[in-house]
Amino acid sequence: MMTLLYIGREPNLYAHFAKDKEIAFLAVRNGIEAITMLKQNHRIDVVICEYQLPGNTGLFLFDKINEEPRCNKRPFVLVSEGFSTDIYRRAFQKGINDYFVSSSTDASQIIERCISLQRNFKRNAVEADKIKESKPYKLPVSKRIFDIVFASMILLLVSPFLLIVMLAIRIESKGKVYYIARRVGRNAFDFYKLRSMRTGSDELLNKLAKDKNQYNKEKVDSEIDFNLECPKCSVLEVGESCSPHLHIGENTICDYSYNYQKNEINNNTSTFIKIKDDPRITKIGKFIRNTSFDELPQLINVLKGDMSIVGNRPLPVYEAELLTKDKIAKRFLAPAGITGLWQVELRGKGGEMSESERIELDNEYASHFAEGKYSFWYDIKLILRTIPALLQKSSV
Repeated sequence: MMTLLYIGREPNLYAHFAKDKEIAFLAVRNGIEAITMLKQNHRIDVVICEYQLPGNTGLFLFDKINEEPRCNKRPFVLVSEGFSTDIYRRAFQKGINDYFVSSSTDASQIIERCISLQRNFKRNAVEADKIKESKPYKLPVSKRIFDIVFASMILLLVSPFLLIVMLAIRIESKGKVYYIARRVGRNAFDFYKLRSMRTGSDELLNKLAKDKNQYNKEKVDSEIDFNLECPKCSVLEVGESCSPHLHIGENTICDYSYNYQKNEINNNTSTFIKIKDDPRITKIGKFIRNTSFDELPQLINVLKGDMSIVGNRPLPVYEAELLTKDKIAKRFLAPAGITGLWQVELRGKGGEMSESERIELDNEYASHFAEGKYSFWYDIKLILRTIPALLQKSSV
């Protein structure tokens, strides 16, 4: 059963809804009583606190609770009678989990939010314990030996062709023949690749990511429409608002409409960026991409131990930092690799893929490491399947 502590002058507003949800409800009137209660009762799951308290504020009490070593951390919800931009800003800067205005939010909604916060808090605590208990990651010895032998042999065999291609890159366009970028696998490292694009190409990435990113479902419109009528406000009396108003520049918008549009924009913006028929690619660049010749310098990464022959592709930092959800971040349990399930399953089909398909393939390979089921022969099969996928129809 969930235990809820209310701090303020209106416990009856919440007690009824807490009883309906079978929540154990405790109430105190001031900060001193609250700290005493939290010290004595470590089973309190969530705190609802009014902003205006006798002698101080809910923000002040939040700081005092966090300073007490005997007060375990738990979700904290702040409630005020009227909306204040200053309180809103300071609350989230301090790390308060949520902020509500009692005059425009039903008590039952606040209770529901507390239930959601408690579930997430427990889930995160369980995941943290798993991380603490997990054994340090070690690349299987057989995989590392194979990586060194295989990478060395390939580099020796292709070195004459590699020199010719590097010369062709230099003749066609100015700049270095190789490309170094920061990538993230299990760790961050310098990633080597033959340059297939014109110099200065990174400056065009933001525009191209919006217009031609093959993972995007549709063109991303990153601006909020301040003239869009809020569906909740439209059913209220004139002058009433479903939520506090936000003032952004010269525009005013209710909090619900702003966050709803923001979520829609984020949902239509892909984590991964892959440009189909990229106009930044040079002629020789198109050839080395179609033949995957541009990947050969990554064999140096393999020899250094940054990557493996088989694994999940390392990601640019701007992509990797977005992968925070458990379902998505699981891909990092596997080592970074030159080839893997993603390449053999979809890249050979011309690069037509959805983001969800790529995530599933990355997670599938990572599960072999997470569950201790790594197979050397499974890697060999993926390498053999990579050969027909080297020649592809489009430059992706």
